[in-house]
Amino acid sequence: MKKILYLFIIIYPLFLSAQSSVAYYNKGVDKINLKDDNGAIADFTKAIKIDPNYTKAYYNRGRSKHKLKDFNGAIADYNKAIKLDPNYTEAYYNRGRLKYKLRDYFGAMSDYTKAIRIDPADALWLVTKEVVGSTI
Repeated sequence: MKKILYLFIIIYPLFLSAQSSVAYYNKGVDKINLKDDNGAIADFTKAIKIDPNYTKAYYNRGRSKHKLKDFNGAIADYNKAIKLDPNYTEAYYNRGRLKYKLRDYFGAMSDYTKAIRIDPADALWLVTKEVVGSTI
């Protein structure tokens, strides 16, 4: 019985770390870098199930949905990221880009304005990145 308990004590932390929200988040980021957005969405979703307040997981899942043209899903994830962190400049900016694509010009302008008010330097960097032609 002691051997089983000892084995459990050793293996259980390994199981928990393999199932952590951070581990799934990192896998999702790796999949984004490999251009596997469907796989990234699955991993970010697992991270969110473990930690429903994982702001970056919502944001990056939104980015992957954005690339896959699931615009409403992306906006929902950006909304959640903004709700969790009202100062998330990149979430406002990317939500604004989507609103612009969907011809919600006033909504886009509102999001761009919020991004600039929160962090003018970061917002300028995002706009510069857009003009140069970088991806999301």
